[in-house]
Amino acid sequence: MDRRIVLLALLLPALLVPSCSKFAGNLPKPDIVVSADGSGDFKTIQAAIASIPAINRERVVVFVQNGTYREKIRVDASFVTLRGQSRKRVINLNRANDFVLENLTVENTASNMLAHAFTIYGTGDRTVIVDCNVLSHSADTVSLGTGEPGRYYHARCNFSGSVDFVCPRGWCYVADCSFYAYKKTAAVWHDGSSDPDMKFVLRNCRFDGATGFSLGRHHVDAQFYFLDCKFSAKMRDKPIQRVIYPLKSGPATEADIQRNADSDKQNLWGDRAYFYNCHRNGGDFDWFANNLSSAPGSPKPKEITTAWTFGGKWNPENESGPMIQQLRVMRGQIAVVFSEPVTVKGKPRLRMRSSGVADYVSGSGTDTLLFGQPSDSDDEVRTVDLNGGAIIACAASATLRPADLSLRAPQKFTTKSYEPFRAATDGRLSDS
Repeated sequence: MDRRIVLLALLLPALLVPSCSKFAGNLPKPDIVVSADGSGDFKTIQAAIASIPAINRERVVVFVQNGTYREKIRVDASFVTLRGQSRKRVINLNRANDFVLENLTVENTASNMLAHAFTIYGTGDRTVIVDCNVLSHSADTVSLGTGEPGRYYHARCNFSGSVDFVCPRGWCYVADCSFYAYKKTAAVWHDGSSDPDMKFVLRNCRFDGATGFSLGRHHVDAQFYFLDCKFSAKMRDKPIQRVIYPLKSGPATEADIQRNADSDKQNLWGDRAYFYNCHRNGGDFDWFANNLSSAPGSPKPKEITTAWTFGGKWNPENESGPMIQQLRVMRGQIAVVFSEPVTVKGKPRLRMRSSGVADYVSGSGTDTLLFGQPSDSDDEVRTVDLNGGAIIACAASATLRPADLSLRAPQKFTTKSYEPFRAATDGRLSDS
């Protein structure tokens, strides 16, 4: 399956304080450092990204130091985090699931407001954009799910554009973000036509723009949720509705009639826009009065979370790390089985009751890590020693998630048998 993300932008000089503290504690240092002055591993972002195998299964953190990078970047690998030293940068990504963009400015400098000048474009699933400025003066600034609908999470970002400039296809949760519309057109757009559960949730977001800008629209079935959002006085009194042609006044042409007929086939569930505690400077409009009770299932505001948005299949705000679920002997080696795929940084080891150690052998990018059998085959695993490295979750999240390496009790292993244990439903470790 072709999963791609394309970012077209300009990396600009840094403005914010470096965030070196993000590499503290159990979190790993970046795998690759990009520095325009040549002091890092690569001088360009494209060269750094190209060094990651397209079949990559491990979380790779690329750290972009302050500087000006005028380039387009294509990313073919999944599980990549592109992190800036501060919030100013440029990128072009391709074919990437579980991609994380963090602490950067991505800007398309095209000046044509009528063009689809994508800044971030793609079909990768589980895309995370946090603490970023994603900017354009044109349409479709952030356009995700163009080939196949996916799941997207954005937080603490600034978005700008002219028409439908944040336009996800699938499921999307946006929190604590600002939107600025340069034209008297819709700021946000959604395509939820593939599944009636698809939704676009915006919580605690702020909207501003040119005088008379509209909040949103859709061409095919869509579902919007706005909670605790603030609208500027410049927003026009126009509810979120389906687009009907012609866009301007005048008689419909045969082409307009055909386009509307084609859209009818993908508009089966009606206009679905739900609001809670949203207000506009200068006075509220009736169409964004509280109406969650009319939404499917009548959810309460506190129930509308990331886990709810993604149907329990992905929770990017979850900070809990992968847990050890089982220990067993496999092909003469000790296997440590986690609750989800993990990435290994460095050379962790198992410390045994006899004071011996079992060194890490393989398994990074999967849910099972293999460690060499200690010299004493009748021994017990006492602890997992990171040995200066790290074990983190592979999947995209709002933050890197270190694995929970706690064991219920020392576990005894021999080369002939094993004594597995599994995680109980409450997260505690119990005998299988």
